[in-house]
Amino acid sequence: MIQLNLKKPIVFFDLETTGLDIGSARIVEICMLKIHVSGKQETLTLRVNPEMPIPEESSNIHGIKDEDVKDEPTFKQLATKISEFLGSADLSGYNVLRFDLPLLAEEFLRADILFDVSCRSVIDVQNIYHKMEPRTLAAAHRFYCNEELMNAHSAEADTIATYNVLLAQLEKYQNVVIEEKGKTITPIVNDMDLLSKFSMQKRFVDLAGHIVYNEKDEPIFNFGKFKGQTVESVFNRERQYYDWIMKSNFPEYTKRIVQILYMKKAGNTNFPIS
Repeated sequence: MIQLNLKKPIVFFDLETTGLDIGSARIVEICMLKIHVSGKQETLTLRVNPEMPIPEESSNIHGIKDEDVKDEPTFKQLATKISEFLGSADLSGYNVLRFDLPLLAEEFLRADILFDVSCRSVIDVQNIYHKMEPRTLAAAHRFYCNEELMNAHSAEADTIATYNVLLAQLEKYQNVVIEEKGKTITPIVNDMDLLSKFSMQKRFVDLAGHIVYNEKDEPIFNFGKFKGQTVESVFNRERQYYDWIMKSNFPEYTKRIVQILYMKKAGNTNFPIS
C-alpha cells in the first residue's frame, strides 16, 4: 500500500460527543493516530468526562453513557496531554473541517489553550471522498479498502478507518484528472499541503464556517442577512451587528475571530488571525 509523503507528522483524529452543536457539544472520547515522517505510528485514545449528561440519542450512536465517563478526567484536565500529543502536526479526519476541528478548538479555548491551526495542513478525507465517490465512512471503507468497517462510531475504529481510506484514495486516484471550477486538475497528489487544499470546500476563517474567505482573500460572512458581504464593510455600516454576534450563541472561537477582525477594522493590527 502507498505510504504518505510527509514533511512533518500528521495526526488523524475522531471525536465522539454529546451532540452536534459546536457551541454546546462536549467531547466524550477522542482518538488520535500520529504518523511520523519515519512511518512510526502512535495511538492515543481517551475517554472524557463531559461535565454534562450525555443525551440518549448520542449514546445510541457511539455507545458511551454517563456511567462510562463519570470517573474519567475532564477535557481541561486532559488538554495539555492532548496538545502535546498533537504538537505541530498536520491534521486529518472524516468531516473534520465542519465538526471535529472546530469542536476541538472550542474545548481547547475552554481549557485556556489557544489551538493554532494556521501553521498546519488540514486534510478532510470526507471532502475528498464526496468529490470523488459520495458516500459515508463505512461505505468509503468498503469501497476503497474492500472490507466492512467493524465497530463503526467508536473513535478508534473510525480514526484508523479514515487513515486507511486516505491511503487507498492516494493509490486509486494518483493518475486521475478532473475539472473543478472550470480548471483541469490532478486532485490526488501525495503532498499534505495539496491534499489539504483539495479537501477543503471553502477556506474558513473561524473553523465553524461562519466566516470564510472570498476569491480576493477577504473575510466575508457565510450566514444571515449579510451572507456574502465582507466583514469590514458590514462593520463599517452596522456596528450593532458586531455587538449582536458577541452576545449571541456563537462558538467562542468564532467570537474570537470576529473580535480580531473588528479590532483590525478599528486600526489595531496586534491581533493576528490564527
